[in-house]
Amino acid sequence: MIRINLLGIPKPKKGKRGGGGPALSVEGPSILIIGALALLVSCGVSYYLYNSANKEHEKLAKDMTVADTRIKQLSGVKAKYEEKDKQAKMLQKRFDVIDQLRAAQKGPVELLASLADTVNASDAVWLNTMKDEGNNVTLDGVALSNVALANFMTNLKKSGTFKNVELKETLQTDFKNIQAFNFTLVCERTSPKKS
Repeated sequence: MIRINLLGIPKPKKGKRGGGGPALSVEGPSILIIGALALLVSCGVSYYLYNSANKEHEKLAKDMTVADTRIKQLSGVKAKYEEKDKQAKMLQKRFDVIDQLRAAQKGPVELLASLADTVNASDAVWLNTMKDEGNNVTLDGVALSNVALANFMTNLKKSGTFKNVELKETLQTDFKNIQAFNFTLVCERTSPKKS
């Protein structure tokens, strides 16, 4: 049988033993070539990952710079907003005080108007004094009859300005040959309606 060496590698001789070190297999790729290729591939992957991380770092640094600039701009806007908000709250407080003063000014006017309408609607009744004591109003006056006084008390309740009307005192007197009744009423005011 004839053997043909197609690889071109000389065939080891049979007679020599211990001819140096271990013999390397010549079949297939060399271990050194595989190691070099693995080292080259790992260096390439490491370089790619390093470049990717470096580009991401640069991009994040730029984004941070832009964000810092934006924060500085917005902090100025925020300071202006807070200043305007303070001014708006101060103005609102002033408006509330003005509204309270108007309501306080309007209260006595409404009370007097209601009393005037009630006295005008009642016959034979005159008021001498009125004392506004917060939630209560004390009325002193003269009526020509008990019926006129009772009608006046009923009209006060119907006016909506007072919820309780109590007769504190009445005294019959003669005034120029006319019988009259001096009276004192205590009236409890209703809660003011908020508009």
